[in-house]
Amino acid sequence: MSLLSDLVNLNLSDSTKQIIAEYIWIGGSGMDIRSKARTLPGPVSDPSKLPKWNYDGSSTGQAAGDNSEVILYPQAIFRDPFRRGDNILVMCDAYTPAGDPIPTNKRHKAAKIFSHPNVAKEVPWYGIEQEYTLMQKGVNWPIGWPIGGFPGPQGPYYCGVGADKAIGRDIVDAHYKACLYAGIGISGVNGEVMPGQWEFQVGPVEGISAGDQVWVARYLLERITEISGVNVSFDPKPVPGDWNGAGAHCNYSTKTMRNDGGLAVIKKAIEKLQVKHKEHIAAYGEGNERRLTGKHETADINTFSWGVANRGASVRVGRDTEKEGKGYFEDRRPASNMDPYVVTSMIAETTILG
Repeated sequence: MSLLSDLVNLNLSDSTKQIIAEYIWIGGSGMDIRSKARTLPGPVSDPSKLPKWNYDGSSTGQAAGDNSEVILYPQAIFRDPFRRGDNILVMCDAYTPAGDPIPTNKRHKAAKIFSHPNVAKEVPWYGIEQEYTLMQKGVNWPIGWPIGGFPGPQGPYYCGVGADKAIGRDIVDAHYKACLYAGIGISGVNGEVMPGQWEFQVGPVEGISAGDQVWVARYLLERITEISGVNVSFDPKPVPGDWNGAGAHCNYSTKTMRNDGGLAVIKKAIEKLQVKHKEHIAAYGEGNERRLTGKHETADINTFSWGVANRGASVRVGRDTEKEGKGYFEDRRPASNMDPYVVTSMIAETTILG
């Protein structure tokens, strides 16, 4: 095993100028992250300088077998915390050979919205609170839980310390550092209310980069749990009953919201979100009805509400924002399995272009 570890950790810069680029994309389910690697002649820092690539879309549920070629367009580059050196991770989106975005390419539409002049001038910032649950491999049950049984009730686990409360901290800390190394704007982590459940935050990040960074952070988490021998679940309600679900709260602000008088702009934006509540709910993740019940720090899925410092509302405005008369708000409706390209661009479209 030591030889294998040595080979995995080889520093390629000692013997070659070539680098390894890991191309990452989203598969047909909308949540399955795929990747494959290729050799490049030397370091690259600009995605536009990277070659396009292709893959078999019939094996990812994104193309028919008799016309299976899908083309990857490199969109964002991150440092590779696994291979290190000049090796890179490349976030891509997917197109037909004719250059049309495939139906599951949500980034393309999001990029159009963020490039709209009215959106661009507002410099939209996002902070995504990505919750997830660490699961025992081979069984659909959280780590640290007895098989077929339950731990003690919720209460001591949120931001808890100790082997019986902070279950999986080594994975969480490894992921935190990997994100920082990669260049992701990860701003924090914490243990969540249900044991085995954790959260990381990405942001504030502007525009389309928020989606890129959340997806690559998810990729890193999948890779680290792969190494650790556990699974990660983004199911919005992994355990039925009196246990918290998992969300991906989206904190959002625009330039005018952050300036003096911004609270009035925030209230107008919330009114627009209320009008399109059903459309947003439909796009905020599958299975969200199991989470948004009006219990466990959620609002009922069928009713829009907002309030100051209210974690039982659809949208929460912070005390600091109310006090200063400017700032941001938090859309608490998105599920943990939401697509960050869809959610971030939809909020901008509704509040700025709506």
